Parts: sequence; C-alpha cells; structure tokens
Amino acid sequence: MNSVSPTHADQLRNLLSPDRVLTELEDILPYGFDGTAVIKARPGAVVFPLTSLEVAACVKWARAAEIPVVTRGSGTGLSGGSVPLAGCLVICLTHMDRILEVDEKNLTLRAQSGVITKEIDDAAAKVGLFYPPDPGSMKISTIGGNVAENSGGLRGLKYGVTRDYVMGIEVVLPDGTLTWLGNKCVKDVAGYSMKDLFVGSEGTLGIITEVILKLLPRPQARKTMLALYDRMESAAETISAIIAAKIIPCTLEFLDRVTVQCVEDYAKIGLPTDVEAVVLMETDGHPVVVEEEAAQMMALARANGARAVTAAADEAEGARLASARRSAFSALARMRPTTILEDVTVPRTELAHMVGFIRTVADRHQLQVGTFGHLGDGNLHPSFLTDERDAEEMHRVEVALEEIVDETLRLGGTVTGEHGVGLAKKAFVKRQLGEGSYELMRSIKRALDPQGLLNPGKIFDL
Repeated sequence: MNSVSPTHADQLRNLLSPDRVLTELEDILPYGFDGTAVIKARPGAVVFPLTSLEVAACVKWARAAEIPVVTRGSGTGLSGGSVPLAGCLVICLTHMDRILEVDEKNLTLRAQSGVITKEIDDAAAKVGLFYPPDPGSMKISTIGGNVAENSGGLRGLKYGVTRDYVMGIEVVLPDGTLTWLGNKCVKDVAGYSMKDLFVGSEGTLGIITEVILKLLPRPQARKTMLALYDRMESAAETISAIIAAKIIPCTLEFLDRVTVQCVEDYAKIGLPTDVEAVVLMETDGHPVVVEEEAAQMMALARANGARAVTAAADEAEGARLASARRSAFSALARMRPTTILEDVTVPRTELAHMVGFIRTVADRHQLQVGTFGHLGDGNLHPSFLTDERDAEEMHRVEVALEEIVDETLRLGGTVTGEHGVGLAKKAFVKRQLGEGSYELMRSIKRALDPQGLLNPGKIFDL
C-alpha cells in the first residue's frame, strides 16, 4: 500500500474542490484519533465528499493509487475503528448531513450518513414518530457511524440496537461500485440479506453513504425512577425480578459507587455517595400501562433491597434523573488524564458476579475503575481512570483488562456489546469466535476487498 504524496493531494483537489481536501499537519491532526484517544496515527489526507458519487470517485481513485481508505464520521467511536493508517486517505462523511425523506405512511426515514443521530429522532418526533436507538454519543455521533458499528444504547433492552432499524443502505464497495441493499418493504426475503453483512462491519467491507431507517409510533408516556442499593447483588436481583414479572422496561441502567461519586461531583444531581449501586429504570408506552409498570417496578425494587426508590414527578425531573446515567462517562473522564471506557457483556444472571470481579481486579492491580452500564442486557462498561504517560500503570491496565476479558468469556459473554472491535478488541476476537467463525469473516473480507483497501487492520489482520 502507498501513502498520500503531494502529487496525490493535487489529484484529490482536482477530484473534489480544494477546500474539501486537507493535507496540512495542523488540519489533519484531529482526524488521527477517535474516542479511544490513546490510539493515534497521522493520515496522509482528509477529504469531505458531499454526495455518494463523490465517495465512489474517491474510492476508485484510492484503488488505482493503491492507497488505503479509512471512513470517518464524528470520531466518537470507542474501539479505534476510525483511527487512520499512517499516510492513508480519510474519507470524512460529516458534510453529507441531509435528511432526505421522512415517510409517515411507511414509517421510514432516509438520510445521508453524516446526519447526527439525535437529529434523526428529532425529525421523527415532528411527525409523532420515534427512532429508538440512543447511543451515549447520540448528540454528536453520525448515523452512518452508528450503522457501521451497530451501535446500542440505553433503550436496547426493549427496543434493540441499530441493526433492528436498518431497512436499507446505499454502500460504496471497495472497487468504487455504488449499490443499494434493502428497501422500505417490511417483508423482503429475496436472496441473501446483504445489508446485514455491512451493518456492524466497521467500514471494512464498504462505505455506507445513505440509510433507510424504520421508525415507530412515539410512546405516549414515560416514567423515570431511580433506586438506591447498599448491595450490588440486590440491584441485580431487582432486574431479574422485573424481567420475571414480564415487564420489559425501555431502560434499566446502573452506576457503581465510584461512578456515582464522580457523577455527583460533576453534575450535582443530589445522589447519595455512600451507595453501592444506583439503578435508573424507565418504562414507556400507553399512559395506563406506564403507571402500572412503574408501580410494579418500584415495588419490586423495594422488595429486593432498595434503600430508596424515587419516581420523577414530570418529564423535566425524569430528564434530570436520567442525566445521572448519561453523564457517567463525562464525569469519570474528569478524574484522570486518560479514561479507557471498556465494553463487555455477560448473561444477566452473571451481572453481580462480574461487577464484583471487576472491583476485585481493580483492587489487586491498584487501579481506579468505575463501572456502569446496561443491567437489563448485561452490558458493562468498566472505565479505567489512568494516565497514558505512565507506562507502568498502563501495563497494569492491560493485565487487568486481560483478566476481565478471560472471565467474560468464561461466563459465556462477549468482548464487545456495542462499541465494536476496531483495534482495541481485535486481539480478543478469535478467542471468542473460534477458528471457524474467525476464518469465515476473513474470507468474506478477502472476497469483497482483495486489496485490503478499506479500513485495513481493523477487526482482524489479513
């Protein structure tokens, strides 16, 4: 593979307008890392296409020049998935930010990949509809990045993840071919479900330029509650009891003691800092059902050892309570120079054990770790508060993460529930999938991208 040279840069300026091609060091440095922060590289050039045809033209040019391509949105990813290869071409899609259609009759929305995720839901809300996936970065992440990473979010227990709402995508293949996969039809079983191959492929198989998304009727009501616990086991038992009662809340989130302390210092929400766990519960739907489910959930929380349970009096107070969970990462990130937000998922029955295991590992390696996440679906985010300049401490972080991954897999879990593999988790993928599944993925990559042009080195090495 080649790197972008001054001659290449001139060719790119001829292909696009000069103001949409960056090559100067001070201009391209912000595109050398993503939300992981500790993984960095310097691209050779960054380009900003406005249309799918321009993306295809850039890919065709890169293929002819044998220059690797890394696609990027807002760069909020937490696995190193959009970190460039040194000297590569970064195709940034943030200027492709138009919502092209809101189809009320078919309950769909079509948008370019650079549209901010929250703007998707805002556009749906104007006509009484709802886009459920809500990654923590939804105010700044792009919908194309969400599809490429198959992003999850706080409402995943009830509503699922991004994949569950993708009905069609427009994608540029590694040879520059532009093609549509999927459509607005609720039922479509014609041939292979090719769009699903690209959802979650992290830009390694193609560049997603447009999406058709499924929308739902907007819930008429929502109720938010906060439960406080002196034992993490009691919080986990509450979740089991809620599910056993055949209640599927839209949100079941938790914060451990370290995270609660950081959030309270940061946001001044009024949380007691001597609790072992705070659980955020939300139910939505028909107003009568919401009231019934909220009452049941509060009763189950008390019956399973909650010290206190608070229900929001109105939507504004609900948003304030929910901010305790949504501000967790920002609050933790203030504590040390480097925050490494990890992502593992275990069966719900193993949650209390896994949270305790993470705490034990942190103590053994003398590390500061705050854990929060999605109790309802078993997705945990142990967050290492560290300093990347301290090589000895970073080594302890790596050893601790190895132990956490080993225990996750022993319990039948997965090394990533929503952040993706990218660079950060690729060392663990084969361990989880086994030889057969791992080689199948590699064979698909070789078939679609024999040159290894798109996002090389992510998920696995060829």
